Amino acid sequence: MNTKILFIASGIGLLIALSAALISGAEKKVLDPAFNPASNPYANGIYANGMIESALSSGENINVYPEVAGVVTQIFVTEGQAVKKDDALLRLDDSVQKSTVEQLKAQAEAAKIILEELKHQPRAEVLAVYKAQVVSAQASLHNLQAQLDKQQKSFDIDPESVSKDSLDNAINAVKVAAANAEVAKKQYELTKAGAWSYDIQNQEQLYKAQYNAYLSAQALLEKYTLKAKSDGVILTIMSAVGSYITSQGIFGSYTQDMNPVLVMGSPQNQMNVRGFIDEILVSRLPAGEQIQAKMFVRGSNISVPLEFVRIQPYISPKIELTNQRRERVDVRVLPIIFRFDKPKDLNVYPGQVVDIYIGQK
Repeated sequence: MNTKILFIASGIGLLIALSAALISGAEKKVLDPAFNPASNPYANGIYANGMIESALSSGENINVYPEVAGVVTQIFVTEGQAVKKDDALLRLDDSVQKSTVEQLKAQAEAAKIILEELKHQPRAEVLAVYKAQVVSAQASLHNLQAQLDKQQKSFDIDPESVSKDSLDNAINAVKVAAANAEVAKKQYELTKAGAWSYDIQNQEQLYKAQYNAYLSAQALLEKYTLKAKSDGVILTIMSAVGSYITSQGIFGSYTQDMNPVLVMGSPQNQMNVRGFIDEILVSRLPAGEQIQAKMFVRGSNISVPLEFVRIQPYISPKIELTNQRRERVDVRVLPIIFRFDKPKDLNVYPGQVVDIYIGQK
Protein backbone atom coordinates (compact mmCIF):
# COMPACT_ATOMS: atom_id res chain seq x y z
CA MET A 1 0.00 0.00 0.00
CA ASN A 2 2.77 2.43 0.92
CA THR A 3 4.64 1.50 -2.26
CA LYS A 4 1.60 2.28 -4.41
CA ILE A 5 1.17 5.71 -2.80
CA LEU A 6 4.86 6.42 -3.30
CA PHE A 7 4.62 5.65 -7.04
CA ILE A 8 1.54 7.87 -7.42
CA ALA A 9 3.24 10.79 -5.64
CA SER A 10 6.34 10.36 -7.78
CA GLY A 11 4.23 10.42 -10.93
CA ILE A 12 2.47 13.60 -9.83
CA GLY A 13 5.80 15.27 -9.05
CA LEU A 14 7.17 14.28 -12.44
CA LEU A 15 4.16 15.75 -14.21
CA ILE A 16 4.53 19.01 -12.25
CA ALA A 17 8.25 19.25 -13.13
CA LEU A 18 7.56 18.61 -16.84
CA SER A 19 4.79 21.26 -16.85
CA ALA A 20 7.06 23.84 -15.18
CA ALA A 21 9.82 23.13 -17.69
CA LEU A 22 7.46 23.56 -20.60
CA ILE A 23 6.08 26.82 -19.21
CA SER A 24 9.51 28.33 -18.43
CA GLY A 25 10.90 27.26 -21.77
CA ALA A 26 8.05 28.78 -23.75
CA GLU A 27 9.15 31.82 -25.79
CA LYS A 28 7.75 35.01 -24.34
CA LYS A 29 6.37 37.71 -26.58
CA VAL A 30 8.79 40.67 -26.77
CA LEU A 31 7.17 44.02 -26.06
CA ASP A 32 7.53 46.74 -28.62
CA PRO A 33 10.02 49.46 -27.50
CA ALA A 34 8.53 52.72 -26.27
CA PHE A 35 10.82 54.51 -28.70
CA ASN A 36 13.56 53.60 -31.12
CA PRO A 37 17.10 54.30 -29.87
CA ALA A 38 18.86 57.04 -31.78
CA SER A 39 20.74 55.65 -34.76
CA ASN A 40 23.61 57.32 -36.56
CA PRO A 41 22.14 59.19 -39.56
CA TYR A 42 25.59 59.74 -41.13
CA ALA A 43 27.92 57.27 -42.78
CA ASN A 44 30.86 58.20 -40.55
CA GLY A 45 29.06 60.22 -37.91
CA ILE A 46 30.57 61.07 -34.54
CA TYR A 47 28.50 60.60 -31.40
CA ALA A 48 28.49 63.11 -28.53
CA ASN A 49 26.56 63.66 -25.35
CA GLY A 50 24.85 67.02 -25.34
CA MET A 51 23.16 69.45 -22.99
CA ILE A 52 20.62 72.06 -24.00
CA GLU A 53 21.43 75.64 -23.02
CA SER A 54 20.11 79.13 -23.57
CA ALA A 55 21.17 80.79 -26.80
CA LEU A 56 23.65 83.23 -25.25
CA SER A 57 26.89 84.45 -26.79
CA SER A 58 28.80 82.62 -24.07
CA GLY A 59 26.75 79.48 -24.51
CA GLU A 60 26.09 79.36 -20.77
CA ASN A 61 23.15 80.30 -18.61
CA ILE A 62 23.49 83.35 -16.36
CA ASN A 63 24.04 82.43 -12.72
CA VAL A 64 22.90 85.29 -10.50
CA TYR A 65 24.72 85.87 -7.21
CA PRO A 66 24.34 88.81 -4.79
CA GLU A 67 27.30 91.04 -3.97
CA VAL A 68 26.17 91.35 -0.36
CA ALA A 69 24.85 88.90 2.19
CA GLY A 70 21.44 89.08 3.81
CA VAL A 71 17.99 87.63 4.33
CA VAL A 72 15.60 87.58 1.36
CA THR A 73 12.58 89.78 2.07
CA GLN A 74 10.93 89.94 -1.38
CA ILE A 75 11.05 87.98 -4.64
CA PHE A 76 9.66 89.92 -7.59
CA VAL A 77 9.80 87.26 -10.34
CA THR A 78 8.59 83.74 -11.00
CA GLU A 79 10.16 80.86 -12.89
CA GLY A 80 9.55 81.15 -16.61
CA GLN A 81 8.99 84.90 -16.45
CA ALA A 82 10.61 87.12 -19.08
CA VAL A 83 12.51 90.08 -17.64
CA LYS A 84 14.20 93.18 -19.03
CA LYS A 85 17.59 94.58 -18.15
CA ASP A 86 17.57 96.34 -14.73
CA ASP A 87 14.29 94.70 -13.65
CA ALA A 88 14.30 93.92 -9.91
CA LEU A 89 14.61 90.19 -9.21
CA LEU A 90 14.69 90.01 -5.41
CA ARG A 91 15.47 92.19 -2.39
CA LEU A 92 17.46 91.53 0.77
CA ASP A 93 16.87 93.04 4.19
CA ASP A 94 18.45 96.51 3.87
CA SER A 95 17.25 98.17 7.09
CA VAL A 96 20.73 98.55 8.63
CA GLN A 97 22.31 99.81 5.43
CA LYS A 98 19.43 102.22 4.86
CA SER A 99 20.01 103.76 8.30
CA THR A 100 23.70 104.08 7.52
CA VAL A 101 22.89 105.90 4.28
CA GLU A 102 20.57 108.33 6.06
CA GLN A 103 23.21 109.06 8.71
CA LEU A 104 25.97 109.71 6.16
CA LYS A 105 23.64 111.85 4.08
CA ALA A 106 22.80 114.01 7.11
CA GLN A 107 26.51 114.41 7.92
CA ALA A 108 27.28 115.42 4.34
CA GLU A 109 24.44 117.95 4.33
CA ALA A 110 25.69 119.43 7.63
CA ALA A 111 29.22 119.76 6.18
CA LYS A 112 27.79 121.47 3.11
CA ILE A 113 25.87 123.97 5.24
CA ILE A 114 29.07 124.87 7.12
CA LEU A 115 30.87 125.27 3.79
CA GLU A 116 28.17 127.60 2.49
CA GLU A 117 28.35 129.55 5.75
CA LEU A 118 32.10 130.07 5.28
CA LYS A 119 31.64 131.13 1.65
CA HIS A 120 28.97 133.70 2.58
CA GLN A 121 30.94 135.35 5.34
CA PRO A 122 30.80 138.05 6.60
CA ARG A 123 27.25 138.01 7.79
CA ALA A 124 25.81 141.52 7.55
CA GLU A 125 24.53 141.49 11.13
CA VAL A 126 27.93 140.39 12.50
CA LEU A 127 29.75 143.00 10.42
CA ALA A 128 27.42 145.71 11.78
CA VAL A 129 28.32 144.71 15.34
CA TYR A 130 32.06 144.99 14.67
CA LYS A 131 31.54 148.32 12.90
CA ALA A 132 29.65 149.63 15.93
CA GLN A 133 32.54 148.50 18.15
CA VAL A 134 34.93 150.52 15.96
CA VAL A 135 32.74 153.62 16.27
CA SER A 136 32.47 153.13 20.04
CA ALA A 137 36.24 152.68 20.43
CA GLN A 138 36.94 155.75 18.34
CA ALA A 139 34.42 157.81 20.32
CA SER A 140 36.02 156.70 23.58
CA LEU A 141 39.43 157.65 22.20
CA HIS A 142 38.18 161.09 21.16
CA ASN A 143 36.63 161.66 24.57
CA LEU A 144 39.78 160.69 26.45
CA GLN A 145 41.93 162.68 24.04
CA ALA A 146 39.81 165.80 24.66
CA GLN A 147 40.16 165.36 28.43
CA LEU A 148 43.92 164.93 28.06
CA ASP A 149 44.16 168.06 25.91
CA LYS A 150 42.32 170.07 28.55
CA GLN A 151 44.50 168.79 31.36
CA GLN A 152 47.65 169.30 29.33
CA LYS A 153 46.65 172.89 28.48
CA SER A 154 45.86 173.65 32.11
CA PHE A 155 49.15 172.07 33.21
CA ASP A 156 51.05 174.14 30.68
CA ILE A 157 49.47 177.36 32.03
CA ASP A 158 49.75 176.45 35.69
CA PRO A 159 51.60 173.27 36.69
CA GLU A 160 49.94 173.48 40.07
CA SER A 161 46.44 173.24 38.57
CA VAL A 162 46.81 169.57 37.57
CA SER A 163 48.82 167.00 39.37
CA LYS A 164 51.50 165.16 37.47
CA ASP A 165 49.90 161.86 38.43
CA SER A 166 46.51 162.84 36.93
CA LEU A 167 48.19 163.99 33.75
CA ASP A 168 50.10 160.71 33.40
CA ASN A 169 46.88 158.70 33.94
CA ALA A 170 45.13 160.72 31.26
CA ILE A 171 48.00 160.12 28.84
CA ASN A 172 47.93 156.35 29.54
CA ALA A 173 44.15 156.25 29.15
CA VAL A 174 44.46 157.80 25.71
CA LYS A 175 47.09 155.26 24.71
CA VAL A 176 44.89 152.37 25.90
CA ALA A 177 41.89 153.82 24.05
CA ALA A 178 43.97 154.23 20.89
CA ALA A 179 45.07 150.62 21.12
CA ASN A 180 41.48 149.46 21.65
CA ALA A 181 40.35 151.49 18.67
CA GLU A 182 43.07 149.90 16.52
CA VAL A 183 42.05 146.41 17.68
CA ALA A 184 38.38 147.13 16.90
CA LYS A 185 39.37 148.41 13.45
CA LYS A 186 41.49 145.29 12.70
CA GLN A 187 38.71 142.99 13.89
CA TYR A 188 36.27 144.78 11.65
CA GLU A 189 38.58 144.47 8.64
CA LEU A 190 39.20 140.78 9.39
CA THR A 191 35.48 140.10 9.62
CA LYS A 192 34.82 142.09 6.46
CA ALA A 193 37.42 140.05 4.55
CA GLY A 194 35.33 136.87 5.12
CA ALA A 195 36.46 133.31 5.88
CA TRP A 196 40.10 132.33 5.41
CA SER A 197 40.67 130.54 2.10
CA TYR A 198 42.34 127.62 3.88
CA ASP A 199 39.30 127.17 6.13
CA ILE A 200 37.09 127.07 3.03
CA GLN A 201 39.38 124.53 1.29
CA ASN A 202 39.48 122.35 4.40
CA GLN A 203 35.69 122.38 4.69
CA GLU A 204 35.34 121.64 0.96
CA GLN A 205 37.49 118.51 1.33
CA LEU A 206 35.58 117.47 4.43
CA TYR A 207 32.29 117.86 2.59
CA LYS A 208 33.59 115.88 -0.42
CA ALA A 209 34.78 113.05 1.83
CA GLN A 210 31.46 112.82 3.65
CA TYR A 211 29.48 113.13 0.42
CA ASN A 212 31.53 110.35 -1.22
CA ALA A 213 30.98 108.18 1.86
CA TYR A 214 27.26 108.79 1.42
CA LEU A 215 27.41 107.88 -2.29
CA SER A 216 29.37 104.72 -1.48
CA ALA A 217 26.81 103.68 1.13
CA GLN A 218 23.99 104.48 -1.31
CA ALA A 219 25.63 102.34 -4.00
CA LEU A 220 25.96 99.50 -1.50
CA LEU A 221 22.30 99.92 -0.54
CA GLU A 222 21.27 99.46 -4.17
CA LYS A 223 23.07 96.11 -4.23
CA TYR A 224 20.56 94.79 -1.70
CA THR A 225 18.17 94.64 -4.66
CA LEU A 226 19.32 92.13 -7.27
CA LYS A 227 18.60 93.33 -10.80
CA ALA A 228 18.75 91.62 -14.17
CA LYS A 229 21.96 92.44 -16.03
CA SER A 230 20.36 91.67 -19.39
CA ASP A 231 17.08 90.67 -21.00
CA GLY A 232 16.19 87.05 -20.42
CA VAL A 233 13.98 84.41 -18.84
CA ILE A 234 14.04 83.21 -15.24
CA LEU A 235 14.90 79.51 -15.49
CA THR A 236 15.01 78.65 -11.81
CA ILE A 237 14.81 80.35 -8.41
CA MET A 238 16.88 78.62 -5.74
CA SER A 239 15.91 80.84 -2.78
CA ALA A 240 12.76 81.76 -0.89
CA VAL A 241 11.62 84.62 1.34
CA GLY A 242 13.45 84.21 4.64
CA SER A 243 16.44 82.43 3.12
CA TYR A 244 19.91 83.70 4.03
CA ILE A 245 22.14 84.14 0.99
CA THR A 246 25.74 85.25 0.55
CA SER A 247 27.97 86.30 -2.33
CA GLN A 248 28.66 82.57 -2.82
CA GLY A 249 24.96 81.87 -3.33
CA ILE A 250 22.64 79.73 -1.25
CA PHE A 251 23.19 76.33 0.35
CA GLY A 252 21.22 73.65 -1.47
CA SER A 253 19.24 71.31 0.76
CA TYR A 254 19.37 68.52 -1.83
CA THR A 255 22.75 69.08 -3.48
CA GLN A 256 24.50 69.91 -0.18
CA ASP A 257 26.62 72.59 -1.87
CA MET A 258 26.40 76.27 -2.81
CA ASN A 259 24.07 77.14 -5.69
CA PRO A 260 23.31 80.39 -7.52
CA VAL A 261 20.35 82.33 -6.16
CA LEU A 262 18.70 82.51 -9.59
CA VAL A 263 19.53 81.18 -13.04
CA MET A 264 18.62 83.18 -16.13
CA GLY A 265 18.61 82.26 -19.78
CA SER A 266 17.66 83.82 -23.06
CA PRO A 267 14.13 83.71 -24.54
CA GLN A 268 13.63 80.09 -25.54
CA ASN A 269 12.36 80.42 -29.10
CA GLN A 270 15.96 79.70 -30.11
CA MET A 271 18.28 77.54 -28.01
CA ASN A 272 21.81 76.18 -27.97
CA VAL A 273 23.02 72.66 -27.35
CA ARG A 274 26.55 71.96 -26.17
CA GLY A 275 28.01 68.67 -27.32
CA PHE A 276 30.97 66.96 -25.64
CA ILE A 277 33.19 65.03 -28.07
CA ASP A 278 35.63 62.49 -26.66
CA GLU A 279 39.20 63.55 -27.39
CA ILE A 280 39.90 60.34 -29.29
CA LEU A 281 37.24 61.39 -31.83
CA VAL A 282 38.43 64.98 -32.25
CA SER A 283 40.70 64.09 -35.16
CA ARG A 284 37.65 62.88 -37.09
CA LEU A 285 35.76 66.14 -36.60
CA PRO A 286 35.06 67.90 -39.94
CA ALA A 287 36.03 71.51 -40.55
CA GLY A 288 33.56 74.05 -39.14
CA GLU A 289 31.91 74.97 -42.45
CA GLN A 290 31.52 71.27 -43.28
CA ILE A 291 29.86 70.27 -40.01
CA GLN A 292 26.28 69.10 -39.96
CA ALA A 293 24.55 67.59 -36.95
CA LYS A 294 21.31 66.26 -35.54
CA MET A 295 20.02 66.20 -31.99
CA PHE A 296 17.95 63.28 -30.73
CA VAL A 297 15.65 63.80 -27.76
CA ARG A 298 15.91 60.93 -25.32
CA GLY A 299 12.71 59.05 -24.61
CA SER A 300 11.24 59.88 -28.02
CA ASN A 301 11.78 59.36 -31.74
CA ILE A 302 12.23 63.10 -32.28
CA SER A 303 15.31 64.47 -34.00
CA VAL A 304 16.13 68.14 -34.63
CA PRO A 305 18.66 69.46 -37.17
CA LEU A 306 21.36 71.63 -35.63
CA GLU A 307 23.22 74.69 -36.89
CA PHE A 308 26.94 74.79 -36.09
CA VAL A 309 27.90 77.87 -34.01
CA ARG A 310 31.45 77.39 -32.81
CA ILE A 311 33.94 75.10 -31.15
CA GLN A 312 35.20 75.96 -27.69
CA PRO A 313 38.91 75.43 -28.44
CA TYR A 314 39.90 73.85 -25.15
CA ILE A 315 39.78 70.18 -24.26
CA SER A 316 38.77 69.82 -20.64
CA PRO A 317 37.91 67.01 -18.20
CA LYS A 318 34.54 65.48 -18.84
CA ILE A 319 31.81 66.23 -16.32
CA GLU A 320 28.88 64.13 -15.24
CA LEU A 321 25.84 65.78 -16.77
CA THR A 322 23.68 64.60 -13.89
CA ASN A 323 25.29 66.51 -11.04
CA GLN A 324 28.10 68.55 -12.66
CA ARG A 325 30.76 66.83 -10.54
CA ARG A 326 33.99 65.85 -12.23
CA GLU A 327 34.34 62.18 -13.03
CA ARG A 328 37.18 60.26 -11.43
CA VAL A 329 38.20 58.61 -14.70
CA ASP A 330 40.57 60.54 -16.94
CA VAL A 331 38.17 61.35 -19.79
CA ARG A 332 38.62 64.61 -21.65
CA VAL A 333 36.24 66.18 -24.14
CA LEU A 334 36.03 69.02 -26.65
CA PRO A 335 32.88 71.20 -26.32
CA ILE A 336 31.13 72.11 -29.56
CA ILE A 337 28.11 74.41 -29.65
CA PHE A 338 25.11 74.22 -31.98
CA ARG A 339 21.94 76.26 -32.33
CA PHE A 340 18.38 75.20 -33.18
CA ASP A 341 14.96 76.78 -33.47
CA LYS A 342 12.70 75.28 -30.86
CA PRO A 343 9.75 73.47 -32.51
CA LYS A 344 6.39 74.58 -31.16
CA ASP A 345 5.34 71.00 -30.38
CA LEU A 346 8.61 70.00 -28.67
CA ASN A 347 9.17 70.28 -24.92
CA VAL A 348 12.86 70.84 -24.33
CA TYR A 349 14.48 72.92 -21.60
CA PRO A 350 17.94 74.17 -20.64
CA GLY A 351 19.83 71.51 -18.74
CA GLN A 352 18.21 68.63 -20.65
CA VAL A 353 20.58 65.87 -21.83
CA VAL A 354 20.34 64.80 -25.48
CA ASP A 355 22.21 62.66 -28.03
CA ILE A 356 24.06 64.31 -30.91
CA TYR A 357 25.45 62.85 -34.12
CA ILE A 358 27.90 64.92 -36.14
CA GLY A 359 28.59 64.33 -39.81
CA GLN A 360 30.14 66.04 -42.80
CA LYS A 361 28.29 67.88 -45.55
